[in-house]
Amino acid sequence: MSSEPASRAPSGDLRLLIADDYEVVRQGIRALLEAEPGWTVCGEAENGRDALNKAKQLQPDLAILDVSMPGLNGIEACRQIRSEVPGCDVVVLTFYESEQVVHDLLHAGARGYVLKTDAGKMLVDAVRTVKNGGTHLTPTVESMVLSGYLDRGKRQEPNEPAHVLSPREREVVQLLAEGHGNKEVADQLGISLRTVETHRANVMRKLNLHSVSDLVRYAIRNSLVSA
Repeated sequence: MSSEPASRAPSGDLRLLIADDYEVVRQGIRALLEAEPGWTVCGEAENGRDALNKAKQLQPDLAILDVSMPGLNGIEACRQIRSEVPGCDVVVLTFYESEQVVHDLLHAGARGYVLKTDAGKMLVDAVRTVKNGGTHLTPTVESMVLSGYLDRGKRQEPNEPAHVLSPREREVVQLLAEGHGNKEVADQLGISLRTVETHRANVMRKLNLHSVSDLVRYAIRNSLVSA
């Protein structure tokens, strides 16, 4: 799905940030993007938290994010980048074709969604379209979004437990589900151990979970971590 108003062409050079936990993928994306005249990759990040920090530091025009990244996944990174660096648009580049993941990313503020299998022929177009003020979805994702929208019109929308949690609670859930202990979570997020324990208790209560195994299953179902 592509919508590109002709009246909002970008001016000057385009500064890009790439976030993916695989260096070889970042190198391939960099080569593809920097082949375009005036496009420069100003930074690379290997996880979502690094992407957020570099977005705040470098103020890029657009960030290209993977979904499955350690520490802070692409959905949360997108949400926080769009909140804290409003001049930075986001295009997602991922293998995920889940309707829920697409919905969560669009809700988080992503303006482009490209599957890695389509990157060679669609990523440049997606970046150009988004920076011209439009949106760009890979055709299979566009069809999924449209089908999901039509289906929701025929049924009552269920509650979405992922949205019951605060952004900080989702960060805590991801780190715990990745196997970090409370102390490690506190150190990574720069908060106290007591605060982590409070967040953990609140998450368990809100989601009616009773064990770490329940929490891990919840995190996988809601794409906070990969299986």
